[in-house]
Amino acid sequence: MRRLWMSLLLVPVMVVAMAAAAWASPAAPAARTAAAARTQAAAAARVLQPGMTGAKVKALQRRLAALKYYPGAIDGRFGVNTLEAVWAFYEVQGLTPHDYVSSAMKRALAHPRAPKVLVKHGGANRIEISLSREVLVLYRNKKVQLISHVSGGGHYYFCNPGGGCGYAVTPAGNFSTRVFMRGWVHVPLGEMYNPVFFIGTAYAIHGDTYVPLAPVSHGCVRIPMDIAAFFHKLVKIPGEPVYIR
Repeated sequence: MRRLWMSLLLVPVMVVAMAAAAWASPAAPAARTAAAARTQAAAAARVLQPGMTGAKVKALQRRLAALKYYPGAIDGRFGVNTLEAVWAFYEVQGLTPHDYVSSAMKRALAHPRAPKVLVKHGGANRIEISLSREVLVLYRNKKVQLISHVSGGGHYYFCNPGGGCGYAVTPAGNFSTRVFMRGWVHVPLGEMYNPVFFIGTAYAIHGDTYVPLAPVSHGCVRIPMDIAAFFHKLVKIPGEPVYIR
């Protein structure tokens, strides 16, 4: 009876010992190795990102420029202009935009898809703007000349300091360029840089210092400042067709 009692006392001790042995087994280092591999894979996915410099960045800029995105100067510096071109590429490819070049984007750069045509018979020269993808495509002689990231109306309610309230909605439809105003311009919808108006002198394609991935404008179509500096020189004013979908 005493031997049976001692055996029962030893069972919990053996269970604890076996658990400790299992924890110290090769399975634990293997789990840590797998976790480290996942971390390294996640880091590797960020192929290029803002702040980086060098030949790889310059190759990225050249590739984007060849595809008609505007990365700024081909100088090997991953700055704001290059990031905005990266966003536009993500948007056209139907990929989730990131603030870096992912492995998925790197693969897409090798075999990119062309921008989706919004208006098949819109004319050889035209501007197409997709509010859902947040991208602008400028066509010249039926060929893509420029692709830009944009930010449209944010669908929020706002009131202007000078009076008048409304919802921040970018109108969809068929329009045409009306007039260009140089520099910073104040209109009822707010302040805009180098606006190319397509509805009177109220709604325009214009530059702004804040063109995020989210739609945030009062109703106009924001484009990056670097593109706004020359965009008006690429389009006919007045009379360039503007299709917003």
